[in-house]
Amino acid sequence: MNANPKTFTLYLLIILLVLLTNISFSQITVTQFNAGWNSTNDVSWLKKLTDVDKIKYIDIAENTKAQNKYEIVVVPTIVVFKDGEEMKRFQADISFAIKATRKEIQEYIDELLMEDF
Repeated sequence: MNANPKTFTLYLLIILLVLLTNISFSQITVTQFNAGWNSTNDVSWLKKLTDVDKIKYIDIAENTKAQNKYEIVVVPTIVVFKDGEEMKRFQADISFAIKATRKEIQEYIDELLMEDF
């Protein structure tokens, strides 16, 4: 059986597109877990992070299921997810203030994205 070059090329392009789709569409989500009673320590610069698909805020005082699910022991806690999997968390210190900087978290996000290439 002789393969048609056009058909072979079409199959090759489809395979290439599938591979590229899997690589280039990693979903990066950043979630800040905090509580209303600690709102003075909300991380306001989180919205300035780039190359993030979604930034979420969860109040663990109102959503205790999320607190248990993600094992949040101190607030605020910032968790970086890639394709739904927790990759890294940044936690507050004993003063309930986060010490991680915007630059530090952005560099981590950039590293995650570069791993796909």
